[in-house]
Amino acid sequence: MPELPEVETVRIGLVDHVVGRRITDVEVAHPRAVRRHPGGATDLIGRLTGKTVTAARRRGKFLWLEVSDATDDAALVVHLGMSGQMLISQRDAPDHTHLRIRAGLDGGVAVGDVAAGDVAVGDGAGAVGAELRFVDQRTFGGWHVDELVDDPFRPGEQVPASVAHIAPDPFDPGYDREVVVARMRAKHTEIKRALLDQTVISGVGNIYADEALWRAKLHGTRMTDTLAPKRIRELLDAATEVMAQALAVGGTSFDALYVNVNGQSGYFSRSLDVYGRVGEPCNRCGTPIVREQFMNRGSHFCPRCQRIGHSV
Repeated sequence: MPELPEVETVRIGLVDHVVGRRITDVEVAHPRAVRRHPGGATDLIGRLTGKTVTAARRRGKFLWLEVSDATDDAALVVHLGMSGQMLISQRDAPDHTHLRIRAGLDGGVAVGDVAAGDVAVGDGAGAVGAELRFVDQRTFGGWHVDELVDDPFRPGEQVPASVAHIAPDPFDPGYDREVVVARMRAKHTEIKRALLDQTVISGVGNIYADEALWRAKLHGTRMTDTLAPKRIRELLDAATEVMAQALAVGGTSFDALYVNVNGQSGYFSRSLDVYGRVGEPCNRCGTPIVREQFMNRGSHFCPRCQRIGHSV
């Protein structure tokens, strides 16, 4: 599932190509893609058609477009799920096999050197129409229109109602590292479980949790209330650092399911230290990386650098 760097890469593309454009029409090609919207496809189409996209925002792994017209302000919340893609395409480009929703945009697109008919939006003369396409092979993702409510973490700001309980991520102005440290130490749970808890700190998923734990030399099953504040700070700083490095190269792609709005993959998979490297030597000590089950997913770590019995 996309984590903060991958979602932020998509958000940046939406800022460049969608913000400021009016949604001219919407088509829902698969009902599962709007299953989270209470009014179904017809209501979602009505809530979006004619509105202008005024902002593309993100908190942690949660992505939304703010949309507005003369009578209504709302948020189009996008769940990327396991395989969701937000792609900018020419209106006359061939449909993707797994197209779930399309939204026509006013203005045009300038044809560029991008993948499979997905092109960057511009204002070139003679350009054809543009549309935003939601493509989702596994159909775990989708769109829903949500109301904007006051942000509990940033006074004066608003977030979708369904995102209001999500804690700030390390790149959010509302993020307070010491608050996160205190909340983690107040729990009696595994440190990796706390790092993955989006109500404590958002944006970190399994990949970057494993990478941050390796950098901090912590085993993911260490209990939060046994760790000194300094160790938790080191872990949070490691998570921030690794996500910033991943963002700089477009995120982590293991297959064609995660791409940016132009259909391009990220390259941080080439820089991973533990995730997906079972049996390969640790980049710090040479010990083979191992994988164990944790929370119905895999945890990758170095059994020498990340011993459970390390000091606090």
